[in-house]
Formats: sequence, C-alpha cells, structure tokens
Amino acid sequence: MKRIFLIVLDSFGIGEMPDAANYNDAGSNTLASVSKSPQFFVPNMARLGLFHIDGVHVQKTAEELTGSYARLAERSAGKDTTTGHWEIAGLISEKPMPTFPDGFPDELIRAFSEASGRQVLCNRPYSGTEVIRDYGEEHMRTGALIVYTSADSVFQIAAHEEIVPVEQLYQYCEIARKLLKGDLGVGRVIARPFTGQPGNFTRTSRRHDFSLQPPADTMLDQLKGAGYDVIGVGKINDIFAGKGITEYVRTSGNAEGIERTIEYLDKDFEGLCFVNLVDFDMLYGHRNDVDGYAAALSFFDKKLPQITGRMRSDDILMITADHGCDPATPSTDHSREYVPFLMYGDRIPAGKNFGTRSSFADIGATVLSFFGVKSHIAGNPLLTEEQE
Repeated sequence: MKRIFLIVLDSFGIGEMPDAANYNDAGSNTLASVSKSPQFFVPNMARLGLFHIDGVHVQKTAEELTGSYARLAERSAGKDTTTGHWEIAGLISEKPMPTFPDGFPDELIRAFSEASGRQVLCNRPYSGTEVIRDYGEEHMRTGALIVYTSADSVFQIAAHEEIVPVEQLYQYCEIARKLLKGDLGVGRVIARPFTGQPGNFTRTSRRHDFSLQPPADTMLDQLKGAGYDVIGVGKINDIFAGKGITEYVRTSGNAEGIERTIEYLDKDFEGLCFVNLVDFDMLYGHRNDVDGYAAALSFFDKKLPQITGRMRSDDILMITADHGCDPATPSTDHSREYVPFLMYGDRIPAGKNFGTRSSFADIGATVLSFFGVKSHIAGNPLLTEEQE
C-alpha cells in the first residue's frame, strides 16, 4: 500500500519572497529568527536537508543527508492559511481574499446581529488575546459577541464558554459564513471560545474554522475520485470545508497532531495523510514568541524519528509550510515568505536539491504522480523529474 504523510508546519517560512515588500514583509525570515533562540535544535530536519535549501544561510551540516529538499514560492496572491493550503493542493488563488483593516461594513454587522440575535462588540483588527482582555468583561455582562479581524482574511467570533456554549458559537459562525460571500467572502470564519474571569481570560482549544469551499477541484478531490484515502489531521478538514476528504480528526495542538499522525502510521490505508500542526502559527508566530516557536520546532524534530521509524518501504514523508509568521518582527501577522519542502522515504533520492520551485502546487502534483493519478491541477511533480 502506497502512503504519503504530508505535514504542514503552519507558518514555518524560510525567508522573504521577492514581492514581500508589497505585503509589508520586507526582511521577514521565520527560520532565521527562531534559529537564534537557545531553544532551537533540529538535527533530524537538518539531516533531511533543511539547511541546504536555496537561500538558507542559518547553518550548514557536514553529515550525510537522508532526504531531498526544495524551496517553494507562493504563486497565489496572499499569505493566508487558506490560500497556502489550497495551493499546496494545486489550486492557485489569483485574487487575494478580502481583508478589512477598518472593520466589517455596518450593514454586514447589522445583518449578523439580527440573524444571531446578539449585539456585536469591537469589529476591528485586534490581537486575539488582547481582544478578550479588553472586551471580555463587557461580553460577559451583556452577552454581545466579540467580532474582530486581523491582517488576514478572517471573521473571528470570541465568546466565553459559560455565556455562549461552544456549539452555539459554532452556529453563529455558520450564520456568518453564509453572510460572508462575494466581495465579503473572507477565507475563514473562526470560532474563538475562551474561559476564565476578567483579568485572567484564556482561549481554549475548541477553536473551529469555517472556510470557503475551494472553487475548483484540488489534489484531494482527484485522489478521492481515484479511490484513495484522504485523511485530514488537525484543521485540514476545516481548511478545505470537507471537500476531497474521506476521513478526518481534529486536534488540540501540535502534540496531539503528532500523536494522531503516529497512530495513522500504524494503520492500513492507501493514500494521503495530510497534517496541519497549528501551534507554530497560533501560539508563537502571532504572539511574537521566538523562544516558544523554536521550542515547538525542536519538539517536532525530536518526534521525527518516531515518525520515520514507523514508515513502510513504500511510504513517503513530506514536510512543508503554508506561509511565514516571523515572530521577531514588530508585526504579529503572517509574512510573505518562501517555505521549505523536505521529502524522505526509501524511494526518495538522498541529498537531492530540487532547487527553487515556482509554486507550492508542485507538492500536489508530486503526490498525484506518486499515486499514478493524472494531474488536473497546477504544479509540476518533482519525482517525475528524478525518474526521467
């Protein structure tokens, strides 16, 4: 049985793209920033080729490399989780998803308030931790929903779990998702439940994303249509709105995501296990926590031998990212960066540099090529080039 385990280290960029200045991200380099932390130690990714990727000048290792590697550029217009994952799966977003730096239009907020039966607080860009600090007490007193956005294409709703039960919060997100169409069609509506008391609020792990459905078929649809399993771990099912997924499991963070991945390594299936590890972005990149980010990378790296040790002879491991989120810059938003691509398995050439690729979509094309499925998506497969 052929299997691919595709792991996205959410926001692990490796240096600014040529158009980074257009996104206010000149100089961003997530890898370079976190590598300066004493918490940074990734010898297993180093052996896969991380520090030999084009443009990476963090450090070089003399040991023999065990994997292939490449630097991937994003063709899509944006630097969002949704566009990044869609492009990995072969769908290029030519038009950026809408953002709302001044908050959402009054008519939309009125429509949402009427449909939900609750008033709205905030309605402007805000840090997720600061918005519950500043509006949480009023929310608990009035029952009004905290609606906010960021530099990304998101409509976020925060509510205390004792005031708004989580399932009801999800229903409010579904209402917002139906309203946010056309020019208002943000990439994601995100439920942000929290607990605690004024002065000590904490966001919980019961976050849930409600994404736009991909407007065309992706690598996932093609695999599913060819009879292969397409398993989503973490927020993969949410990002693709369930389209092309045959089975999924949500996770509370990186540790659980890694454990679920290891469990799937011990299961019999044929197809793709697509994993998102969200903590790099959610807990550390957006909070400018360099040491936390570095420690999370080191934790993942320490778990890598458990993953590779369970791989079968026809398995392939792929490690990549969907955008950057440099925690050392003043910005707390995503950054327009190249992302790494590491590939490992018995049939993968060791030490092969596939250079700088023009699109994340080369991943999806490579997956389809491995399974012998004719590609109808963007991207050019890497493995075919090696075989030729």
